[in-house]
Amino acid sequence: MTEGVATTRRSRITPEREAELYEAVLDLLREVGYDALTMDAVAARTRSSKATLYRQWGGKAELVAKAVRHHKPGRAAAVDTGSLKGDLHALILRADDCEMQQNSELMRGLAMTVHGNPDLLKAFREHLIEPEMADYRRVLQRAVERGEVRVDNPALGFVRHMMIGAFAARMMLDEEPPTRDFLLSYIDAVVLPALGV
Repeated sequence: MTEGVATTRRSRITPEREAELYEAVLDLLREVGYDALTMDAVAARTRSSKATLYRQWGGKAELVAKAVRHHKPGRAAAVDTGSLKGDLHALILRADDCEMQQNSELMRGLAMTVHGNPDLLKAFREHLIEPEMADYRRVLQRAVERGEVRVDNPALGFVRHMMIGAFAARMMLDEEPPTRDFLLSYIDAVVLPALGV
């Protein structure tokens, strides 16, 4: 099969249909978890053929990673309010508290699975982690270019750890889901002071 034919076949699913498939995948993930999720179940839930799913996504790991990525708000690098505080706040405000709770539960369920499944970890790194980290680096680079943060500030390399840590630790330590108010307060009290803003 030529590359042109493969590209044509892969592009037959409309954006609306793709979004519907991703939503079904996320629903199944919440219901049964990653290990019990099967391509057969996705095909049945979405009234698709399993062959179509494999042709479009290659396998379960890529389908799940792309479904999670699709569910997240737009690219972080597109947020540019003119200040680092404004940018970080805007990134948090893209999701409401209900969405944050759903995302937190979903990611908590996937966290252990990712580390025990090399295919899923590779797909998450490629489709979710690396693009998101590149976006955050761009947001921070703009802050450096504006003179808000010194280029040699050692905290620059740890912002992603701080943000992910706050999101993940909220439930584990406080037994409460992350909320907008909590994360905005965390940014103001921890992240920005660490960056000298």
